[in-house]
Amino acid sequence: MNPLVKWAGGKRQLLPRIMKCLPDSWNTYYEPFSGGLALLVEMYNRGKVNKAVIGDANPELMNLYSTVKNFPTDLVNAISEFGFSNDPACYYEIRNKFNSLIGDQYRSAERAAMFLYLNRHCFNGLWRVNSDGKFNVPFGKYSNPSLPTEGHIFRFSQMLKQTRIVTGDFSEVTGSARKGDFVYFDPPYFPLSRSSSFTYYAQRGFGFSDQIRLRDLCRELDRNDIRFLLSNSSSKEMMELFGEFRIKRVSVNRFINSVAEKRTGHHEILVTNYSVETGGQEEHESG
Repeated sequence: MNPLVKWAGGKRQLLPRIMKCLPDSWNTYYEPFSGGLALLVEMYNRGKVNKAVIGDANPELMNLYSTVKNFPTDLVNAISEFGFSNDPACYYEIRNKFNSLIGDQYRSAERAAMFLYLNRHCFNGLWRVNSDGKFNVPFGKYSNPSLPTEGHIFRFSQMLKQTRIVTGDFSEVTGSARKGDFVYFDPPYFPLSRSSSFTYYAQRGFGFSDQIRLRDLCRELDRNDIRFLLSNSSSKEMMELFGEFRIKRVSVNRFINSVAEKRTGHHEILVTNYSVETGGQEEHESG
């Protein structure tokens, strides 16, 4: 099974390294920055996860996952009834309708279907809103984008049956975590430069003060014997902020860059509060 959505900053490329960094066992798995849920899907495919709590500050993403979990048939029917097509006219019509829905229409299968269509057809799977909270990512111009099949949606729904879904800040999502649980943090990355910050999980963005709050939460989890794994940019600021924990620096490609030559030679960090053995010459441990 694959993720349902395209998500800028998704972790499918980094999954082999992340899988090597997982603890041997845990009770409940937590993922407070859900995105495409690539790690949860991979662990589910390998039979490594039973109970899970997922969450995000993006209510549209959580509405999609809640709809898939509880009303998969309604979502399949909504996708069929819309008759989505891969052209700019359809895309901007759906985007305008999506941005106009309020009140009782806010959490509905129809809205989840539109969110899924926009995600699969927008530029690079970006989530971006303007100052009024309106989704404003342009049409992606892909030759053959696809929506999840009925079978894919129902398989994903089955995975989510043992998963609790929370809409809110990362501190709210992890509020019920206890000793023996495991948390994976994949926050919006701290930008390496002013021009590299391109994605927002919520209208207000995710700034350095939020990164500090996240570091403080990691300290609290550590005090309570709750293991965590965190991914972030390899910026000097993040290396220093999380320097008290174990840090591995790993090489990655940046497929979102339109210039092919600028997609390679990048690094990210994996931060844990427990010892792991991953190997690989490009990985360096500190902390």
